[in-house]
Parts: sequence; structure tokens; C-alpha cells
Amino acid sequence: MSEDFYCDEVLSGHTQVRMVIETPNVLAYHHTRPYYPVHIVVIPKKHIASLLTLEASDAELLAELFDVIKQVASAVVSEHGACRVLTNLGQYQDSKHLHWHVAFGQPLRQNYFM
Repeated sequence: MSEDFYCDEVLSGHTQVRMVIETPNVLAYHHTRPYYPVHIVVIPKKHIASLLTLEASDAELLAELFDVIKQVASAVVSEHGACRVLTNLGQYQDSKHLHWHVAFGQPLRQNYFM
């Protein structure tokens, strides 16, 4: 896996995804290798390595990102009654691009950080 799957594959168009929501700065799509029965990834289109590298200048983008996360989470809760919303850091973050998971259901497989 590349260091930044989201820039190298998804945003470049090399890997096709099933889009959920797209705004000028944010993309939400169904995970390409889902860990849960419902597993949606939300990413900023701008490269930001992780939650820990956010800058004050990213405030507007972060607000848009969380608006999309809220919309996706609301839709999942409306349909399924619950969801998880999380991000990973450090060794748990396989792709070094800020991303959030919105998921519902029991894990489909083991030993996966999301």
C-alpha cells in the first residue's frame, strides 16, 4: 500500500470508488476494502497527513469535513440506528492522509486497524 492511498489512488482517479457525498473540498465514499457491513471513508481533497498535523489555516476545510461527516453519520444512523465515527493515528493509520471512518455493524474480519 502506498504511503498516501487517498492522494495516489482515490483523488487521482486510479482507483474508482462509489461516492456518497462530494463537495469542492471533501469526498465521502464506500471503503474499497470494508471492515464493516457499512463502511464509508470521508477525506479532505487537500493533503493533510493526519489529525495531528492540522493547521489553524485548515479551520474552514475542517468545518466542511465535519459537515460531511455529520451528513454521512446522520444517514447511517437513520438507516441502521447507530454508527461509529473514528480516525486513526500513528501506527494505526495505514494511509498518511487525514481520513475518517463512518461505520455500522460487526467487523467482517479480524486484525485490521481501519
